Amino acid sequence: MGESKPSTPTRSTKPPSPPPPPPPRKPVSLIQPSQKKQSKPTKVFRVFRSVFRSLPIMAPICKLPTMHGSFPDIHSHRHVAGTRITGTLFGYRKGRVSLSIQETPKCLPTLVVELAMQTNVLQKEMGSGMVRIALEGEKRQEKERMKLLEEPIWTMYCNGKKTGYGVKRDASEEDLNIMELLKAVSMGAGVLPGICDIEGPDGELAYLRVHFERVVGSKDSETLYMLSPEGNSGPELSIFFVRI
Repeated sequence: MGESKPSTPTRSTKPPSPPPPPPPRKPVSLIQPSQKKQSKPTKVFRVFRSVFRSLPIMAPICKLPTMHGSFPDIHSHRHVAGTRITGTLFGYRKGRVSLSIQETPKCLPTLVVELAMQTNVLQKEMGSGMVRIALEGEKRQEKERMKLLEEPIWTMYCNGKKTGYGVKRDASEEDLNIMELLKAVSMGAGVLPGICDIEGPDGELAYLRVHFERVVGSKDSETLYMLSPEGNSGPELSIFFVRI
């Protein structure tokens, strides 16, 4: 009889176990707006001139046309008492700047608008003095009309020059993370580290956080006046929302 060959052990064809899922990201702790009375402005705002203006700036590539007749009067509602809110302008140096409106720094944004302007261009405008931004929407028929700040798209003007279109958007995960990082900042300016795979290792996100006085003129007109704790005679930044 022939000798039997030893059996060769067979390899298991079972695939390896997948790696465990990453731990869940810590949720944002911002709260829903609560209409609580806010604290008084602090002198932290003074870092605006020394930090925000020190960032690299770039002039606009071309001269834009001037808007005629539709820019609101900056002093038209100054006698009307408004509601104080928190506003944050933020963006990468070579990217578009966004505006976030919150009831307080600890609340979720009630409005996020991507403005038609690069961050470095806004820095140049802020360095030249008073900045007036107008966001214009078109009036609709009464049955199609929505609340003013719910308009999805705006024609934007900065100091009388048309710059393009601002777009309202839902707050993204990155927006919420930025607001979370700035939760303890009442007023001020500076930079935050950027996302390397988007802006590169040297990418930085500039921000300016201020208090605004929100004045409602009508269902088709609202204005945000920047409040300065230094007692200046007038606002350095005003943002107008208007339907015409």
